[in-house]
Amino acid sequence: MNGLASELASEKKHNVLVYIFNMSEDVWPFICAMSDANAKSAEIVENGYLGDSRMFQFAGEKDEVLYITPQAVSAQFLDYFHTLFPDTHLTVVTTGQHSGVICEDIQHDPSIMNVLIEAANSTKKLTMTSYSASQPFLHLVRALRDRGLTIATPEAPDEEDAWTVNFFGSKSGIRQLAQQSGHEEPDFKMADGVICFGIEDASKIAAIRYVKEQGVVIKTNKGHSGMGVEIFRPGDLPTEFNECQKKIFDMLNKDAYWQQFPIIIEKLIPVSMSVAGGNPNVEFKISRNGHIDFLYQCGVLVDKDGAFHGIEVGHDIMPERVAAQIKDTGFYIAERFAAAGYRGYFDVDCVAGRNGEVYVAESNVRSTGGTFVYMTAVALFGENFMFDTYLFSNNGYMIPHLKHMTFPKLLERLSPILFSKETKEGLVLTSENLLRMQKFSFIIFAKTKKRSMEIEARMIELLNRQ
Repeated sequence: MNGLASELASEKKHNVLVYIFNMSEDVWPFICAMSDANAKSAEIVENGYLGDSRMFQFAGEKDEVLYITPQAVSAQFLDYFHTLFPDTHLTVVTTGQHSGVICEDIQHDPSIMNVLIEAANSTKKLTMTSYSASQPFLHLVRALRDRGLTIATPEAPDEEDAWTVNFFGSKSGIRQLAQQSGHEEPDFKMADGVICFGIEDASKIAAIRYVKEQGVVIKTNKGHSGMGVEIFRPGDLPTEFNECQKKIFDMLNKDAYWQQFPIIIEKLIPVSMSVAGGNPNVEFKISRNGHIDFLYQCGVLVDKDGAFHGIEVGHDIMPERVAAQIKDTGFYIAERFAAAGYRGYFDVDCVAGRNGEVYVAESNVRSTGGTFVYMTAVALFGENFMFDTYLFSNNGYMIPHLKHMTFPKLLERLSPILFSKETKEGLVLTSENLLRMQKFSFIIFAKTKKRSMEIEARMIELLNRQ
């Protein structure tokens, strides 16, 4: 580690930007409340595996990046990354342990703390960013400041404003903001719903709605990757109240997080799949000085249970009316976030109803599953990439039949369709570590949606080849 720090200090040509991949910290109370110990452990491990994909957030970055992640990144994957982005100066440092709270792991690891101190070199200045502006991240920043370093955190609120991360990033917080804002921003609407505590009341309220409407959505205050969201459609539950209430109660009783956090019960909105797949989304960034930047619009790709799988970006994936509406609503929300002191990335997830209305579903107050995809597209195509390419990403494509697949073998197998800088089309592989779970992640770039589907079909053919 000391050698690495010296190398960074002596050879750096730019400022050193420190990035900490702390995905689990964003939802740590939720993870701690998972009743199944094996599921909890698996969640922490999988979150760590996703660290290599977030390297793509620094595609084209001019400053030297010191990238700290809980899971190692192989030399082969780093070489692949640098073939796509040869001018990106990125050094990966892996923590010695992975408790799930990486910023605490760093503080307890003298060698990594020394890397950070030496990376600041004689100026004693560092710029630090992270996946989420969590409390452990802010505590680490404070610990480094206590050691005499000047730490800039351009993508995090000040400590006194850190409440904005969990409040606006929660289902109850964004719902409260919507209720307060209806008269100022009529388009900022959410599905009819209530916030309650305790699974007894929640199961009764949800059962009443289901029996009346043949549909209901139940959410914990801040879940993760589809966990903490239950979507019930016609035929999923009994239509008699007592039976319906008991089934919902039994489901909620399986995991402690339903007991520990507020529960949101919402009307099920029938979605219009023709509008960004039913889930239009918009992402922004609030700079340290409070300036708001609109980044991109997309469709969020989710499964029937609401679990996130990736994004779809193209200039024609949603009607101009919807694009304008979610952008305007997003700017309004950004102004409220900025006024409250939030700084950094955030998105607004929406639902496009068959009735023509667009409803805000939630806000992810952190970098998102689309941020690194956006940065990759900008690096390859420029800021106006939406008019030059269509893309979609997949954060976990299952390949259970390829049990012993390695990254070099995957590269070789998919070589006919890998992204070409000449044609500006093809497949970008965005994770190696997920192969340990018999899946991988990717982005497909193509000139049209039809062409992207042809590339995907060819990918499936190559993966199924004997």
